[in-house]
Amino acid sequence: MKEESKKMQSPCLEEVSQGCLHGCCPSPFLNQHEPQTKASKPRNSSAACRRDFASKTTSSIFPNTQFTNHESLPSMQDSFTEFTKAYPQYSDTYRVDQIRSREYYHLSFSDHTCLDYLGIGLFSYSQLQKQECPKYRIASSSFPVPPESPPPVLDIPFFGVSYKPGNLKTQLLHGGVASEFESVIRKRITSFLNVSENDYSMVFTANKTSAFKLVAESYPFQSNRKLLTVYDYESEAIEAMSNSSEKNGAKVMSAEFSWPRLRLQSSKLRNMLVSKEKKKKKKKRRGLFVFPLHSRMTGARYPYLWMSIAEENGWHVLIDSCALGPKDMDSFGLSLFRPDFLICSFYKVFGENPSGFACLFAKKSTIPVLETSSTSGIIGLIPPQKLFRAVTESPGTDTEVENLASQSGRIEKGKTTYEIQHAEIVEKLKGIEMSEVSESDKSIEMECRGLDEVDSLGLVTISSRARCLINWLVSALLKLQHPNTNGTPLVRIYGPKVKFDRGPAIAFNVFDWKGEKIEPVLVQKLADRSNISLSYGFLHHIWFADKYQEEKEKVIERRNNEADGNKGKDKSGMGIAVVTAALGFLANFQDIYKLWAFIAQFLDADFVEKERWRYTSLNQKTIEVL
Repeated sequence: MKEESKKMQSPCLEEVSQGCLHGCCPSPFLNQHEPQTKASKPRNSSAACRRDFASKTTSSIFPNTQFTNHESLPSMQDSFTEFTKAYPQYSDTYRVDQIRSREYYHLSFSDHTCLDYLGIGLFSYSQLQKQECPKYRIASSSFPVPPESPPPVLDIPFFGVSYKPGNLKTQLLHGGVASEFESVIRKRITSFLNVSENDYSMVFTANKTSAFKLVAESYPFQSNRKLLTVYDYESEAIEAMSNSSEKNGAKVMSAEFSWPRLRLQSSKLRNMLVSKEKKKKKKKRRGLFVFPLHSRMTGARYPYLWMSIAEENGWHVLIDSCALGPKDMDSFGLSLFRPDFLICSFYKVFGENPSGFACLFAKKSTIPVLETSSTSGIIGLIPPQKLFRAVTESPGTDTEVENLASQSGRIEKGKTTYEIQHAEIVEKLKGIEMSEVSESDKSIEMECRGLDEVDSLGLVTISSRARCLINWLVSALLKLQHPNTNGTPLVRIYGPKVKFDRGPAIAFNVFDWKGEKIEPVLVQKLADRSNISLSYGFLHHIWFADKYQEEKEKVIERRNNEADGNKGKDKSGMGIAVVTAALGFLANFQDIYKLWAFIAQFLDADFVEKERWRYTSLNQKTIEVL
């Protein structure tokens, strides 16, 4: 069957299945072992390959069809059959399904579709269940338990964190007392990212925002006065960095993105990057250039060339890799380009425990330029055995148990698991000295099975699978159209649509039959009640040409401060609130079909009203948007 599938593929689709180091064209390095025969067809150009992929998708996914009723959608099995015909290379990614079934079986048991995870998973759910980790039985009147049930168990999975005193520069230059456990995790992550410990120093931070803020507080903006960022969406981390940079004297600038496709305004970015003082012999540092390799909301990818242009013109470069796929760093090539700073994030278990940490790498030759300033956010990792000791030595009050649970990331109450995402470290854990941990932590062996699985799959398999899934989802969403209208679409997608080299993320909005937008926060909440986890965000820095000024008045809105968590802040930002979905490497066809079928329910003009009635009838607290 595999041979038949290969014969059915066009040359370009065959190249798609083989993958590309840069996500946009075939790689001669991947295929140099394949002999060229006389019968072989010449390789198409990368542009032709991308066009062929888009054409194949458009002509194969429900061609000449619009769905106006959610009940008329083809079944998942029929849709999957057509999907595999359009993307025969998808069958080559079957190992992902095997890993999902073996290591992340909770996703099937719970029927939970997770489309809101960013970062890279360290461990598998199977490890969580089999982990030989101490469990502390809670005896508390706060947790009523039926007589036939065992007492609730506080499980402390994998690790906890403890804040480290000191400043970023000192920690990067000299490090500090670290447990053997922490050293093992550090080495595994640097190996996974292909980062040289000879060239870079690294610190763990509480989260992504902490990492960006640490750089902003330590970077010498008094002399290198500019901060230039490339984000088509509002980011809490970038906002924190911008605020700190301005306080330190920086001039904050942002790239812009052209409506309607939200393409990067290349000429404007180049003008901001390129130095006008080329005649000077001594290159003057201009500031810090913060560059994400792709947008975590729209899925737009940005050329790596911008990093080289920035470096050539005297900028320090910070690469934000938090939104990358788990093996996308393999395509980045740290041996070819070495940014001054690199930030990435990791979580514990996909679909179960989103708590984790971020990693901030700094090039050793750049560290001396940083200023010695008072900073916070650097953490150390504490093994579960040490956390367990902290619990058993405590009086076991309700407050202490809840605080400790915030470190473990979860409390088990009967059969229900509550995710707790507190950022502050409890007083009990503040008292744990890292030297104390290192003394008692000998011969640590920590298996990061999440990373191991990704390494075993490789870049080609993961990127090929994501490419098939995200492009089918985009195409399927665009097939939804309101009935009895002049072709009013249900969904509008922002940024790239069907595209070979787009990232596995999508930003969209749902509109009613009158063309009015349904609030993204409402779509997210309704999806959550269907066991689908989505996110919502805010696109900004959008540039409209004169011919789109009338459309600008219709689509641009003022940021809703209460909805996005910035309640009470006086901000004048304008942009577009959107629903977002991100596909992790474990995503399968069932996940994207389930999202498609959910969104199709909005074709029913009474769907929202029915959900409002159902919500109220269940005696739930009515949410404001309803």
